[in-house]
Amino acid sequence: MRDWGRVPYNREDMMNRMIVSNLVHRPLRSVISIVAIAIEVTLILLIVGLSVGMLNDSRKRTAGIGADVMVQPPNASALSTFSTASVPIKVAGALEKLPHVIAAVPVVMSTNTSGSIEVIYGIDLTAGSPYNFDNTGRPFRYIAGGPFQGPNDMLVDDYFASDKHVKVGDQLELFNHKFRVSGIVENGKGARKFLPISTLQNLMGVEGKASMFYLRLDNPANADLVVQEIKNTPGLETYTARSLQAFLSMMTVEKLPGFSNFIKVVVGIAMIIGFIVIFQSMYTAVMERTREIGILKSLGANKVYIVRLILRETLTLAVCGIALGIGFSYAARLGIRAKFPLMTVQMTAPWIGYATLIAVVGAMMGAIYPAVKAAQKDPIDALAYE
Repeated sequence: MRDWGRVPYNREDMMNRMIVSNLVHRPLRSVISIVAIAIEVTLILLIVGLSVGMLNDSRKRTAGIGADVMVQPPNASALSTFSTASVPIKVAGALEKLPHVIAAVPVVMSTNTSGSIEVIYGIDLTAGSPYNFDNTGRPFRYIAGGPFQGPNDMLVDDYFASDKHVKVGDQLELFNHKFRVSGIVENGKGARKFLPISTLQNLMGVEGKASMFYLRLDNPANADLVVQEIKNTPGLETYTARSLQAFLSMMTVEKLPGFSNFIKVVVGIAMIIGFIVIFQSMYTAVMERTREIGILKSLGANKVYIVRLILRETLTLAVCGIALGIGFSYAARLGIRAKFPLMTVQMTAPWIGYATLIAVVGAMMGAIYPAVKAAQKDPIDALAYE
């Protein structure tokens, strides 16, 4: 009798035909397994894509401010920009006196959690003011309207205006107050909504305070010199100063506190889902095919052949599920973009590769025990199985 694990003649072709036959013969089980793996891949790509997309969007808008150095309260972290204003605004005068500093622009930042989480900037746009936000180096480009005309005016960027169908002159509610949209600006300069700095200070109860300062220098190459100068200046040495490039380098998945752990949790949950579904599916399949396995072993199929048969069947399911999951993810990204233009889903080739690898590993791990169990079945007992 031929040993199927050693004789190559038609062995691969026969195995492939058996795999296709088994999957087609049990369509419901196959479809459920494929869809479960697709959900696993979609979960990874969408959640990671949303997280990375929002992070990169924030990073891009911060870079668009045009400043060279940012100064925050003492011991501030990369996320401290979302805290309340605590820095005396008069610090701007001391910063302006430092070598290479052309402008020191104060900004008040407040987090609005009504409806969605967003950061609101309080800025000065008074013509001729040393605190004018346009002094950061990249002035606003107005799509419609213009700067604030009064304390109850606000600016919004063109993405927000398009998403919410907002026009100049419309009334928007923010912090339980009504504000008139005085202008729509091109996106990419910090926040998506801007209020007069004095208005936001009054609403927050932080008159005369700022959240941070953006410094524009005579030459961006002097950023590190200015940061060191701030650390060496009495009265300023406790403040946290970073070049904008250093700050932007911190806004990555690897360096942002807690972000990488969040990604690991998402990936872990997705892998567990794939493992459980494949384990249940293949274990059930092995139990259903006890007699079939007995026939194969009685014809000379060894343990390696049986294990390979189960694992290749699992790999086929995984490949189909991965392809479907990637398709689901791209379709969902288009749907999210159409429904929520402000939300960015970023799917990159590396993460598609990671999701594929995670799905395959999870599926194979789930199939190992059923495969080994099938290989260990006694052919006599299997043939007698009803």
